[in-house]
Amino acid sequence: MWDCATGRWSTTGPPARWTTPPSSRSTAGRSRPTTSGEQTLKARFTLVFLATAGLYLWSAVGIGASPRVVWEGLPSFYKLMGDLFPPNWTVLPALVQPAVQTLQMALVGTTQGALLSVPLILLASRNVTRQAWLYYGARGILNLLRTVPELLYAAILVAAVGIGPFAGILALTVFSVAIIAKLTSESLEAIDPGPMEALEAAGANRLKMVRYAVVPQVLPAYLSYTLFVFEINVRVSFVLGLVGAGGIGQLLLTALNLFRYQSATVIILVTLAAVITIDAISVRVRQAIV
Repeated sequence: MWDCATGRWSTTGPPARWTTPPSSRSTAGRSRPTTSGEQTLKARFTLVFLATAGLYLWSAVGIGASPRVVWEGLPSFYKLMGDLFPPNWTVLPALVQPAVQTLQMALVGTTQGALLSVPLILLASRNVTRQAWLYYGARGILNLLRTVPELLYAAILVAAVGIGPFAGILALTVFSVAIIAKLTSESLEAIDPGPMEALEAAGANRLKMVRYAVVPQVLPAYLSYTLFVFEINVRVSFVLGLVGAGGIGQLLLTALNLFRYQSATVIILVTLAAVITIDAISVRVRQAIV
């Protein structure tokens, strides 16, 4: 056979690369995991699995959770489900005013929170606030506000200002400030720095830089987060009544305490319908803005 490499006729047969199977050539030169490497990998997976299983077992023992408890509680659960039906629709007219009051709480609380969050948004953004103590101070306030859940805020404010929707509005305001300021400040730190640098080079002060370079870029995110928090506040405001903060949740607590489970079913269904409606409207508005 003619060998192109040497320019001579070969008498020893075709070159080895012609007779070597493709599968052998494709695997030649590759380094397969060694046996010791595979054993080390298996040992690590085993240790991770055992550690995770031990952590779950320790947690389950600590809180007293076990399948036996679930099994023993099933008859009571089935009995409660049976007591919830059929719904008592005669209470429906009495739910209209508390449901409207609940939506008003969410609307006022979200609006107040969105307005009060503006200074914290600017102070908690590194590309707007140059003073480190202001930046870290604003970040610390946001972390502190997010640490306390909204239900605990409502319980504290009920003790401070009394039972009623006003305590719920204050709780939703604080919760809205914490979430809107945190999310929007993160978006603000990711804006294009070009317009700010151009205005700074032209001699603009900080107020004009915020007005003409920051606001146009961050406003859609700010509005989107505000609507997102409004959705959350609608759901939360239905629950705040459980601690005396007004709204339809207070009727739910009363129905449960008086064992009127069929009336509680109607309250839950009204809450579900309101939440689904608000979610659908809010999603469409946010899609139109963003």
